Amino acid sequence: MSIKRYIDKNVYTAACERIDYIFNHFQKIYLSFSGGKDSGVMLNLVVDYMRAHKIKQKVGILFVDLEGQYNLTIDFIIETFKKNSDLFEVFWCCLPLNLRNAVSVYEPFWTPWDLRQRDKWIREYPNYPCITEKHHPFPFFRKHMEFEEFVVQFGKWYAGGKKTACLIGIRSNESFNRFRTIAVKHKEMLSNLNWTTKIPGKEKLYNCYPIYDWTTEDVWVANAKQDWDYNKLYDMFYKAGVALSAQRICQPFGDDQRIGLNLFRVIEPATWVKVVNRVSGANFGNIYAGNSILGYRNVKLPKGHTWKTYTKLLLASLPSELATNYKHKFVKFIRYWHRMGSVIPEEYYKLLPNGAITFNGFSTRGRKGLPLVIFKYIPDTINSRLEVKRIAPTWRRMAICILKNDQLCRSLSFSQTKKQRERMKELIEKYNKI
Repeated sequence: MSIKRYIDKNVYTAACERIDYIFNHFQKIYLSFSGGKDSGVMLNLVVDYMRAHKIKQKVGILFVDLEGQYNLTIDFIIETFKKNSDLFEVFWCCLPLNLRNAVSVYEPFWTPWDLRQRDKWIREYPNYPCITEKHHPFPFFRKHMEFEEFVVQFGKWYAGGKKTACLIGIRSNESFNRFRTIAVKHKEMLSNLNWTTKIPGKEKLYNCYPIYDWTTEDVWVANAKQDWDYNKLYDMFYKAGVALSAQRICQPFGDDQRIGLNLFRVIEPATWVKVVNRVSGANFGNIYAGNSILGYRNVKLPKGHTWKTYTKLLLASLPSELATNYKHKFVKFIRYWHRMGSVIPEEYYKLLPNGAITFNGFSTRGRKGLPLVIFKYIPDTINSRLEVKRIAPTWRRMAICILKNDQLCRSLSFSQTKKQRERMKELIEKYNKI
C-alpha cells in the first residue's frame, strides 16, 4: 500500500526543483497543455524558469483542440501563446480524432473537426496557426485515431530519438487513477523518481508530473502570489456556484464531463446552441446528467426485479450491436471473478455474502503474495463500501454500467483495446452513412 510521506518543503519549491531537474537531464522538452488551471500553473512554472535562466532553446507545446471549447478558454490560450512566442514551439492540433460521446447510445463516439460535418462545428478553426487534417506534419496520423493513441504517438515523433520529457499537469489528489499513476511501484521511472513514468518502447520518452502533489487550493494560491495569468473561465465557474474541485476544462460529451454540460448554457449561451446541435443526445445529457437515470445517484431497483433480471431487461432494450458489446464485456467480467480472482483486503471478507468466496492461490503481480479471492457466484448486490471501491463483482454494478451508458465498461475496470478501437471506427463509419 502506498503511503503519503511529507517533507519539510512547500509544493511550489518542490515543483521548481523538479522543473530544474527536467531542464538539466533531458535533451528535448514539451508540455501537454489544455488551457486548464493545472496545465496553466505548470506552464507558468516553466515560463518563469526559462526567463530566469535565459534559456533560448524553445520547448514544445502540444494543445489538442477538441472543438467543443469555451471561447474564454480559446482567448486565454491565444493570449498565452502570443505572449510567450519566444519560448514555445506550438502544435495547436485541430484534428478529427475519436472521442467518447457518453450522452447517446446511438452515437457512442463523435469526431471533432470532421470536414464532412463542418456545417455543425461548434467553432471554426482558431485565429492562430493550427494543424488540420489537410495540413499536418505527422506521418503517424490517421483519421479517427483515439485521443490517447495520438498523444503517445506525438511524443515519440517529437522526441526524434532524443531523451525527451513530456510535462503533464496532473495532480494525484484529483482521482484514484491519477494517484495510481504516481504511486504505482512496478512502472519504469527515471532515476527512481516517482513523478516520472517511462513510455513503453525503445524511445527515451518520459511523462513528468511536476505538480503531482499540489492541491486545488495550492493552484489558486500560486496564481495569486505569483500574479500569473489564468483562464478567466474559472471565475465564471465560481460565480455559477461550481465547487473548486469540480471545475474542469475538457471535451463536453465524455463520461465525467457531461455533468457540466449545462454550464455551456449558463456561461456561453451562443456556444450552447451549437453544442446541442453538434452530437446526438447533448440536451438529454444536459437535463439528466447527475440524475439517477444516468446512474450517478442511488438507483432504485424496479419492483419485481433482482439486479440480475434488471440487467437482462436493460440489455434486451438496447440496439443489438450495443447489447452484444455489453454482453461480451459482462461475460469476461464474470469469468475473471470466477476463475482468476483478485486481491481483496482481509477486513472486507466479513462484508461479503456467506459462501460467496473461495481462494485461488496467491498473487504473483501487483500485491505479490496476498491471497487471490474468487467468487463462486455473482451476488446481486453487496455492501456499498465494496461496490464503491470496485473490489467485488455484482449484478448491480453491471446494471449501472448500462444506465451510465459506459460502453467501454470502465466502471468494471476495463480499458479500451486496439481491437475495440477498430471496431468502434467501423461503427462510426456505419452510422455516418445512415
